[in-house]
Amino acid sequence: MPPADPVAERELKKAARARRRYERGEVRRFTRRSRRRRVAWLSAAITAVVLVGLVTVAVYSPLLALRTVTVVGTTRVDAAAVRNAVGDQVGKPLALVDFARVKAELSRFPLIRSFVTETVPPDTLVIRVTERAPVGSVATASGFSVVDPAGVEIEKSADRPPSLPLIDVGTTGAKGAAFQAAVAVLLALPPSVLGKVDSVTAQTTDDVTLTLTGAGQTVVWGSAENSQLKARVLVALMKTQSPTSAVKYDVSAPTNPVVGPA
Repeated sequence: MPPADPVAERELKKAARARRRYERGEVRRFTRRSRRRRVAWLSAAITAVVLVGLVTVAVYSPLLALRTVTVVGTTRVDAAAVRNAVGDQVGKPLALVDFARVKAELSRFPLIRSFVTETVPPDTLVIRVTERAPVGSVATASGFSVVDPAGVEIEKSADRPPSLPLIDVGTTGAKGAAFQAAVAVLLALPPSVLGKVDSVTAQTTDDVTLTLTGAGQTVVWGSAENSQLKARVLVALMKTQSPTSAVKYDVSAPTNPVVGPA
């Protein structure tokens, strides 16, 4: 057997050592990747558990239970009655307040036109109410009803309410087209004129007539179309007449208005 070549043996040993270093490096690299994956999964799991815990605390914790109901914006509506209506929600966590139930309860108040709710942690529910605004009164068999622009009754009175125009639409009622036309005219009037309106009558949508306080001046308005223009024309005409003069203003054709004796 020929003697071993020392150079070849050294090269073989060097290659073997390089191979072992490479294998150890691969093992360490794989181990690092595996360790990183475990750390990442563990971090994600801990984060998920913490989030679930926070959500559970927010939803079910008695620390965030509803204790105070604040009602804002009421004048005619009894704020205490509103609070009592939603009283069954007190004690519930804010996140579990039944807003559908709140809406159903507040819809029973005819004077509430709309409302918005706001939860204020840790324990408060704020209800901001917009009440129905009166536009006039309507004569009834038992007296008078104060109504809003939609014809919804706000309150009843045996006597005619002061400072509100009387709306007379005959037998068509507060839900008819004549009523809507009369209301549209009232809403178009500037405050300086609206405060002088004693009554408004309409049998149809085209024959709205206003009667003013004082000397009994009348305004033939016609339909509610072009009411903004008619209102400006009326204001200009009234400046030309004495408030004690019994005159009739006809603004049904606002580009050709007429002033004559009442």
